[in-house]
Amino acid sequence: MLKEGEIRVLALGIVRDLAQRVFLSQGFDPDTEKHFYRAMGGGVEFGETSEAALKREFDEEIQAELTNIKYLGCLESIFTFNGKQGHEILFVYECDFVDPKFYHLSSINFPEKKRQKTALWVEIEKFKSGELKLVPEKFLTYL
Repeated sequence: MLKEGEIRVLALGIVRDLAQRVFLSQGFDPDTEKHFYRAMGGGVEFGETSEAALKREFDEEIQAELTNIKYLGCLESIFTFNGKQGHEILFVYECDFVDPKFYHLSSINFPEKKRQKTALWVEIEKFKSGELKLVPEKFLTYL
């Protein structure tokens, strides 16, 4: 949820498979009427490390446990969503699912703040070619 004048701190996880796909959450901007894709994860709470937030968010959203968690870097993202400016600091991690069943699912629906969202496997090449939009765009360097 975007709050005016607030900088959000998020922890996001990149999970890849052997087929050159990445597991992402699909979003929709009602202002532009376009879909976009973003790594799974969420907000870091006060007193919580970004790695702990990453684990908690994956557990809360899709009941998935993570392993092989490796810190990749930090990004700053200033963007517009639904006609409002947003500002985020993103802690980026590479990780794997503990349960191999997640690598065989095509998608997972999950509730997030009064709306249904979908997480799915997407071919990395679709972002490199510009066919699909990854946010923030700088995130592509981690794929």
